[in-house]
Amino acid sequence: MNEQHLKEAAEQLYAAEKSLSTIEHLTEKYPGITIQEAYQIQLLVVEKKLEQGARIIGKKIGLTGKAMQEFMGVNEPDYGHLFDSLVGEEDVPVKMEQLIQPKIEAELAFVLKDKLKGPGVTVAEVLKATEGVMASFEIVDSRYKNWKIKIQDTIADNASTGLFILGSEIIPVSKVNLKYVGMVFERNGRVIDTAAGAAILGHPALAVAWLANKLAEYDIALNPGEIILSGALTRAYEINKGDIFTATFGGIGQVKAIFE
Repeated sequence: MNEQHLKEAAEQLYAAEKSLSTIEHLTEKYPGITIQEAYQIQLLVVEKKLEQGARIIGKKIGLTGKAMQEFMGVNEPDYGHLFDSLVGEEDVPVKMEQLIQPKIEAELAFVLKDKLKGPGVTVAEVLKATEGVMASFEIVDSRYKNWKIKIQDTIADNASTGLFILGSEIIPVSKVNLKYVGMVFERNGRVIDTAAGAAILGHPALAVAWLANKLAEYDIALNPGEIILSGALTRAYEINKGDIFTATFGGIGQVKAIFE
């Protein structure tokens, strides 16, 4: 892709998000698009949002499960940016009309107190730099029709970021074993899935370390106060109007999402 193609793709994705519409898959329009070019497109959209007054408050990590990596034909996660406009509230219903084709994922959110910058960031350094962890939901969304996407498509689309909701408790990492923390995922009072922290690359902090090291390729750091969504513990679930989801993490607390 040349520079003009990158700019055109970024404009299309930005416009689709604003108009709540879908576009042609970039991997169909530009069959030779690389992962590097997809990240360039993502950053062009990020720059446009910043120009319009948006503020980056964190990052999200996707494709942390082996099954999804194999499905996408990749061997590492991907990432996107979290903006202040994407924060939802537990007791404020999310209106389905403000999203295109949302799905929901239960995740552990890291809140940083110290700067992290790769290369060479380790799990121990992530834990040392973390103020605490929180229960969270990510509502993923896609600007491409029917979620039929390849890795380059989702990366360019800010890793399919929609909204996110945080629980009400922040727990120091010294108080919980993140690898073995259990999670119960419920829809309308019925358990639909269970998992443990190890579902995220074997340890959730390893996902954050991967992110810090990946961002170093672009000379980007993770800064104090940033929220890092470390990846889904289970598959993403479809959302219907009227659904109420909860995810309860052992020793960390619960997060709730209401849809109308």
